[in-house]
Amino acid sequence: MTTLEQGTGHGSGAAPAVPVTVARGDGIGPEIMAATLRVLDAAGARLAVEEIQIGEAVYDRGHTAGIDAHAWESLRRTKVFLKAPITTPQGGGFKSLNVTIRKSLGLFANVRPCVAYAPFVPTRHPKMDVVIVRENEEDLYAGIEHRQTNEVTQCLKLMSRPGCERIVRHAFDYARRHGRSKVTCLTKDNIMKLTDGLFHRVFDEVATEFPDLLTEHLIVDIGAARLADTPEAFDVIVTPNLYGDVLSDVAAQIAGSVGLAGSANIGEHAAMFEAIHGSAPTLAGRDVANPSGLLLGAVMMLVHIGQADVAETVHNAWLATLEDGVVTADIAGPERAPVGTRAFADAVIARLGRQPAALPSVTYPAGSPRPTGTATAPRPAPVKTMDGVDVFLHHEDRDPAALAALLRSAAEGARLHLQMITNRGVKVWPDGIPETFCTDHWRVRFQSPRPGAAGRRDVVDLLDRLDRAGLDFVKTEGLYRFDDEPGYSLGQGQ
Repeated sequence: MTTLEQGTGHGSGAAPAVPVTVARGDGIGPEIMAATLRVLDAAGARLAVEEIQIGEAVYDRGHTAGIDAHAWESLRRTKVFLKAPITTPQGGGFKSLNVTIRKSLGLFANVRPCVAYAPFVPTRHPKMDVVIVRENEEDLYAGIEHRQTNEVTQCLKLMSRPGCERIVRHAFDYARRHGRSKVTCLTKDNIMKLTDGLFHRVFDEVATEFPDLLTEHLIVDIGAARLADTPEAFDVIVTPNLYGDVLSDVAAQIAGSVGLAGSANIGEHAAMFEAIHGSAPTLAGRDVANPSGLLLGAVMMLVHIGQADVAETVHNAWLATLEDGVVTADIAGPERAPVGTRAFADAVIARLGRQPAALPSVTYPAGSPRPTGTATAPRPAPVKTMDGVDVFLHHEDRDPAALAALLRSAAEGARLHLQMITNRGVKVWPDGIPETFCTDHWRVRFQSPRPGAAGRRDVVDLLDRLDRAGLDFVKTEGLYRFDDEPGYSLGQGQ
């Protein structure tokens, strides 16, 4: 462990230095990290830095996740990670380091402020100031995928009530703590009524605990259109993982540049701070990269560890630097001569202690945020009963009526009866229409005569009968009721 930038003594006699793990990364990572650390050091950040190596060099040593045991030990000890971009090798067999770290450390909340700095950074939306709070662990990013037939693959979308509750609560806590006035929820629950529906329902429940904040819910497609057209109508947005991943990059770009955006990944036990852009290996070693995204990620880190005073100093100096026309090549445009990475850091350091003249100055709440946990009240367990089972088949014949006859013959005498056949979610039997395109992947629904009257032994008996008939089942899903409410969707067309 070393003090920041090999120990210049800032913070001596003040609060003790906070242990922070730092990774310089790949590509432009080492250059922008060096620039960022110099600014933090000059501003008096009270940090005790532990450096680790991650990324390309670690992948090359045979660690498929790009991180080794020594690095994990540091991260688990300091619980704060300032990370430069890394390069993931091309080809299969290599895991995303960001996803690995987020999931391993439980970093469930991704927070990305997207702010316009007009007229100093060109944008069509000069009043934009949006914070996107993205769920970071669940949704389609659970990464559970299977090829089930010759023609069909699947990706499971997993949403949990605790996962929804803690990300929604984090968004509301963030809005209140940072003086925001409105929280908008974006989902697609008009289609995904159970998964996105859960997220929307939890949002409405948590919103009642924050009567001082305005709330709204939008379907994500119209929400995305409005974000691109009138981003000033939004304040804080909370959304599931996939939508948040896409929209946070879109929002950063329309604010001015993806290169200016920092990001925080927050969990109950640890946090990671980074720029949202990649390692840009073609720019490495040329002293042209913009360190702003990583620097603003570091500002978020300073707020997180209770050094809001230093965060304000750095952020306001950065704003003053933009106002004075000191910019790197990515945002310089044809009328301004760009400076290099090192010179940009020097310019920020020279303005430490200054406030911006035209752009709004920033202030941050003093003190460390309270620990971010699930903060969910215990809920009584619902009564769970079973209605039947959906069996997914690999079956090459594309005639739904012929498949239904085969299934009814195979299941004759079983307690579960064939109710429906769908193909890619569209009902094709009974009462299907011949224009519906079908693949070799079928969902066949068997149910008991009365709701809640099925059991696991009935499913085993059914599967045995289908197997003896030569039918290739590739997956099953139980049809359950919870407090007598169906916990499964109907097929399109029902």
